[in-house]
Amino acid sequence: MFTIDDLADRLGGYLPQSEIRQVKRAFYYAEQAHDGQRRRSGEPYVTHPLAVANILANMHMDHQSLMAAMLHDVIEDTGVGKEALAEQFGKPVAELVDGVSKLTQIAFEDKAVAQAENFQKMVLAMSRDIRVIIVKLADRLHNMRTLGALRPEKKRRIARETLEIYARIASRLGINTIRVELEDLSFQALHPMRAERIKRAVSSARGHRRSAIRQIQNTLQQSLDDEALSGTVIGRQKHLLSIYKKMRDQRKSFAEIMDVFGFRIICNDVDSCYRILGVVHNLYKPVPGRFKDYIAIPKANGYQSLHTSLFGSNGMPIEVQIRTREMEAMANNGIAAHWLYKAGQTQHPIAEGSHARARSWIKGLLEMQRHAGDSLEFIEHVKNDLFPDDIYVFTPKGDIMELPQGATVIDFAYAVHTDIGNGTIACRIDRHLAPLSTRLESGQTLDIITAPGARPNLAWLNFVVTAKARSAIRHALKHQQHTEAVQLGRRLLNKSLAQFETSLEELPEGALATLLVELGLKNTEALLESIGLGTRVAHVVARRLLDLQQGESPAGKGEPRAHGPILISGAEGMVIKFARCCHPLPGDPVIGHLSVGKGIVVHRAECRNLGELRNDPDKLFALEWSDNIAEDFPVALRLEVESRRGLVAELAGLVTDSEANIERIGIEERDARLVTVNLTLSVRNRIHLARIIKRLRNLPHVERITRLGN
Repeated sequence: MFTIDDLADRLGGYLPQSEIRQVKRAFYYAEQAHDGQRRRSGEPYVTHPLAVANILANMHMDHQSLMAAMLHDVIEDTGVGKEALAEQFGKPVAELVDGVSKLTQIAFEDKAVAQAENFQKMVLAMSRDIRVIIVKLADRLHNMRTLGALRPEKKRRIARETLEIYARIASRLGINTIRVELEDLSFQALHPMRAERIKRAVSSARGHRRSAIRQIQNTLQQSLDDEALSGTVIGRQKHLLSIYKKMRDQRKSFAEIMDVFGFRIICNDVDSCYRILGVVHNLYKPVPGRFKDYIAIPKANGYQSLHTSLFGSNGMPIEVQIRTREMEAMANNGIAAHWLYKAGQTQHPIAEGSHARARSWIKGLLEMQRHAGDSLEFIEHVKNDLFPDDIYVFTPKGDIMELPQGATVIDFAYAVHTDIGNGTIACRIDRHLAPLSTRLESGQTLDIITAPGARPNLAWLNFVVTAKARSAIRHALKHQQHTEAVQLGRRLLNKSLAQFETSLEELPEGALATLLVELGLKNTEALLESIGLGTRVAHVVARRLLDLQQGESPAGKGEPRAHGPILISGAEGMVIKFARCCHPLPGDPVIGHLSVGKGIVVHRAECRNLGELRNDPDKLFALEWSDNIAEDFPVALRLEVESRRGLVAELAGLVTDSEANIERIGIEERDARLVTVNLTLSVRNRIHLARIIKRLRNLPHVERITRLGN
């Protein structure tokens, strides 16, 4: 059984005795705090924190991280508080322990909410001290190693969370040794039979492949020796989940995947990496398009290596990775290499760069956290952000930006800066204008064009893939909707008050303050927003405000007088919407329907869908079109036309000549002679539509035209 003395012996290799004594003191404190507690397996509870500290010792983590590992469950599972730990072991250790601890003092209604809130708390702690996540990953790794004693459903829940979040975070931070083990343990817990079959097949295949691997390895090593290049060739093992995902996603058989022979060549310096690449390409023919230079352009987690695929003898596929010893340490330990080099009292640019990138990523998480509506939305953003595959694009100044596979122009704009994303109106890719929804490819240069008054578009949410872009767009749209709802609410309330010859500005502050208390609202903005979004009726609010005036009532102001309709221009934004059932156009008589959460929905006055609402004057508003309208509006037409060749092209040409756009077109066969064409056009107003209909009627094969929505 592993003991604290065994750990102390291991720590003696890189920590001074004074720090080792502090680690041992933390262990004895934890042992006393957890006295009498046992794990599900029946072992004393303190074996868990000791095992977590041992995992961190393998990564050469500092003594404070090891102390936090010893104490990480003390706040959560015993009566010891954060202040007591700070007094005993110092504030940094207490902060680390608190960052890893769950929010046990709060009772959550839902397990998912509890997990999300705990994760959110951990992110805040990570922003202050990044070691929090390394201790948490070590804690999760030991928990996964000892899942056996748990109920099957709990095993699956923990494994799923590990795979979706913690394995991906380990990947994002470049801690490959922990990532691989977390993935394989999660796979075994979620799919035990599949994992066991693959494990047996791998073991069997290794025996058959041993001689072939040894032959290729010897050939590669001999070629390096002939060129006097110092490098070590080692075989590369595939892990269980990687094999399973390739079989599932690429629809390959186990034999096809295992037929690829993987090798890693470790050398002393970067110059040797490129020279070895030349030797390898001379020895075996490279596969076109399968070379990747992660040394020149490292991955986000700091990973650096040369990757190449080769045709071996008899066409045998070979994959080779070439990297320095420092790069190998980074590939295995990622951000933890920062402390590995510190332990040796040296600074290393690769490790320091990885640490800086990790801090930048956490800064991005904090920005997402501010924009997210709640903890569940935030954790979904984080899951979406932890993409394994990346592309690299360039700014006009030549700076490299890393984005996930499938990222678009808008994702790039928000990656540069939130304000750039919000103000984006167009983009040039390699000096050519391109749609904002364009999926980006590695090597492209992007130039974002912005405008001062530009705002995010709701449609962007349909194609963005990065969590930062998605959360920033949602945040901006919520702010935009709030502003527009307040403006509309003010107009509606003043319209109702005008019937009693007063306005919001003329009312005494006392009446407004009393009403806000009655309704439980914080301020006037909240009241106006609720009116604009249709959750409160302006007429009812107006009458109550007048009732609350000291010594005055609605009757005191005389009979309500008629007031003019609300003017609309089509550019009001998110709180005035145009009904799809009748497609109102400027020039049509229109009426507004107050819809909860949406604001005013504009209908044509004769629209049948208004139905019973016509009997509720508080929910209907008289509307008029403004004289200054620059927007285009959709309208739906149905044409009955003789079937003929080139029909769609002829209709499209006529509509384009009439300075309109076709938004949608659909054709249904009625009989052998006639077809029904459903057209959705974008036009300026009713007169513009009348001109288009007149031109369509002049076509000899058009028998009937109907505007839909009457």
